[in-house]
This record gives sequence, structure tokens and C-alpha cells, in this order.
Amino acid sequence: MSEEEPVRWLGEDELRAWINLAKVLLTLPGALESQLLRDADLTLLGYLILARLSAVPGESLRMSEIAEMANGSLPRISHAVARLEDRGWVTREVCTGQGRRFTTATLTEAGRAHLAAAAPAHVTTVRRLVTDPLGEDFVRVGRAVERIVEALGLPTEILKPE
Repeated sequence: MSEEEPVRWLGEDELRAWINLAKVLLTLPGALESQLLRDADLTLLGYLILARLSAVPGESLRMSEIAEMANGSLPRISHAVARLEDRGWVTREVCTGQGRRFTTATLTEAGRAHLAAAAPAHVTTVRRLVTDPLGEDFVRVGRAVERIVEALGLPTEILKPE
């Protein structure tokens, strides 16, 4: 920002909306993860990885694709996938193609079953904390948030429901 451009300060309504959005951004992931850890011994990132794998053909993705989906670094995603692999919920395989080496993660039968068992309580929590309080506004908020996702340069892909 140049010194010549005046700062566009937030108005009272904008500031209130921003503060409440920041509260949600900081609090909601922890609330969702607490439920998943308690009910399914699964982190939110782990759940999202399993859900994403279940939604793609062959239930398999390159680690770089998982990192992009989760907006995480490869080392962070590798650690998360290793935890899922230790539990038998995914397998990893080193592959070569086009002169390059890469690792894929594939959902296992046990992983699919664990995701299916975890999904009902997780969806109930999502409904209680997000969709029900927003009611009819939920879809409109989702469309508005998609514009933020696009502004951040993130993919707007959709996971299939369990």
C-alpha cells in the first residue's frame, strides 16, 4: 500500500462482522477437532484427508494433491498421513512416472469403515455449530465464503457426502 492511498478503516458494522468471523476462524476448528478426537480418535486434518480420499476415483491421491487440498506443507501432510497409515486407514506407495518420483496415499477398507463410523457424529456437530445457527442463511454464507476461498487462490472443490 502506498502512502498516498488512504486506509479504508472498517466501519462499525464491518468491524463487528470481522471480529465475529475471527472468533469463528479461531474457535470452530478446535471445537470440531475436539468432537472428532473424543468420538473417533481422529484429528480434523485426518478426517478431511480420509474424506477427500473417499471422494476421488480410486480413493487415491498424490501427497502433493493432499497438501494442496489441506493448504498444508508436504512435511505436515506426510506426518498426518503417516499417523493414518499407522492405524491402517491409508496406505502409501512410492511411484515413478514421467521421470519423477512421488508418493500416493490410498484409502483402505478399514479407513473407509472408520470414516463411515466417524461421519454421523461429525455431521451432527457441524449442524449444531454451523448449519443450524445459520438456518436459511447457510447457503448464502457458503457462497460468500467461496469468494474468500477464491481470493486466497484456494481450490473450491466439493467433497461428496458420506
